[in-house]
Amino acid sequence: MAEDSNIELPVATDEKELPDNVRQELEVMTNTERAAVIMLLLGEQQAADIIKYLSPREVQALGASMVGVADLSQETVNVVLDDFVATIKKQTNLGLGTVDYVESVFKRALGAEKAATVLGRIMPGSSSKGLEILRWMDARSIGEMIQDEHPQVIAIILSVLEYDVAADVLNFLDPDIRPEVIQRVAMLDTVQPSAMEELESIMKEQFSNSSTAKSSNFGGIKAAAKIMNFTKVELEGKIMEGVSTMDEELALKIQDNMFTFENLSSLDNRSIQTLMRNIENDMLMTALKATDEVVKDKFLDNMSQRAKVMFLDEMEAKGPIRITDVEEAQKNIMRIARKLSDKGEIVLAGRGDDFV
Repeated sequence: MAEDSNIELPVATDEKELPDNVRQELEVMTNTERAAVIMLLLGEQQAADIIKYLSPREVQALGASMVGVADLSQETVNVVLDDFVATIKKQTNLGLGTVDYVESVFKRALGAEKAATVLGRIMPGSSSKGLEILRWMDARSIGEMIQDEHPQVIAIILSVLEYDVAADVLNFLDPDIRPEVIQRVAMLDTVQPSAMEELESIMKEQFSNSSTAKSSNFGGIKAAAKIMNFTKVELEGKIMEGVSTMDEELALKIQDNMFTFENLSSLDNRSIQTLMRNIENDMLMTALKATDEVVKDKFLDNMSQRAKVMFLDEMEAKGPIRITDVEEAQKNIMRIARKLSDKGEIVLAGRGDDFV
């Protein structure tokens, strides 16, 4: 799933021919919600079979959406189903089950041990059994399990978790080690087999599982930035202050890769409208003075025609504005957006995903 865990289901229906209420429902629907509608239309067994192939994060997102779409109109449900059928007609089944097929072929040809070595190189994203189990644990349990481990071990574990889960795990760690952990996440690159063996031994004690050790790519500045994107605003400031004390240049690199004002163009319309209700027009005018047209249009498209004209007139009347004032306004809006996201009132689509 991409960005806000959306399943790609392109809209095939001409929405101009639809009733206003249906068109409005479709405009605010995410692709995950469209997928949820399809799941509800399937039988229990078929739906359960599909869920087996989803990641923990996808299961949670899809499950929440299945509850949330219960009140959709029948017309909207029909449109979503029509779009799904149109999409399926364009698909092929070439990629279905490819990973399992490749693993089976290699094991038969090379034997389990040699196959594991080759597969570790051609499928670097594969997780070990111990680390895979972590993906299904809640943040509190993970935090309690790793709180006494070395910061380097904790950094590796955070790097293989979903970014929002890793951010939550930080809440359950000793405040004194949080900055060092994030610093180590940012400095991670390749984790050698010896380190993976040590990590697997920790997992083995907890779950009695083991796997073949292999060199793996984890962490890095982008991973650290993604984790920080999901961290609560108040906690983020304290952690980044600590990282800056240890390595100011590294802290700046992490901040440069975090969610930015320009990324707001990827918010859904409902989230943009909620954000606009929580910021002053004057602040928004200042922030939009020096941003690209995509971001500006995202806000303007969520205003009525009359409000848009008045807004543009007032923004033009403000005249030249210092860049420092624009940057400050954008930072303030991002702080508000992060707090709204923390409360669950908006979805910062891709927060921590494909923007850094």
